[in-house]
Amino acid sequence: MKKNIVVVASIIIAFGAIIGLAKACAPKSDVSQEAVSTQKIAKQKKNKTKHKNTKADSDILRPYKDPKDLRKAGTWNKKSETKKHPKISPTEKDLTLRVSLEGNRTYLLRKGKVIYTMLSTGGIYKKGKSLTQTGTYTIQAGRGDSFFNYNLNEGANNWTSWSPDNVYLFHSVPTKGDGSYNMKEAAKLGRTQGSHGCIRLSVPDSKWLMDNIPDGTKVVIKDH
Repeated sequence: MKKNIVVVASIIIAFGAIIGLAKACAPKSDVSQEAVSTQKIAKQKKNKTKHKNTKADSDILRPYKDPKDLRKAGTWNKKSETKKHPKISPTEKDLTLRVSLEGNRTYLLRKGKVIYTMLSTGGIYKKGKSLTQTGTYTIQAGRGDSFFNYNLNEGANNWTSWSPDNVYLFHSVPTKGDGSYNMKEAAKLGRTQGSHGCIRLSVPDSKWLMDNIPDGTKVVIKDH
């Protein structure tokens, strides 16, 4: 009888060991793997959502249509929109000038929202690259009523610099040697590229920009 009890006990212990070993070596269940995948997906979505709220997005112009009151391309002697220019504080820090070279538009954004759209003309494209440098810059203290480049036989009025050496500027449509505006070049405003690297604006827009945009305002220039 004792022998039988010992045999049965041995069998039970052995069977338990086999079950324990099987559990220890078995892979994780599909449910566990699915839970891990779900957590990863949720984390990825959370990261994407978090990214959408970063300050860097202020540099990205989301799909945007021209305002209804934007004047037609080529209008160089009037402000680009029929409404008044925005009021800006000299110490305002939440502004960005966003230039689309291929779109021939310059947007003024406040806290990432477009508050004014300007017809503009950037650098000519050569071998797929614009003569206007793309990137992020800031408005400099350099400003002036007019200039004339004898090497290019071209000048402009109302200039505001966005490069430390005052080489790259926002300014009016170009002027000739006698000070008159170049009608052929002015007609390109808002239509196509034509400058040697600067950003051309209408005469009133360039004057308003020169008089009102604060030093240090971010300037973001992109192809699209």
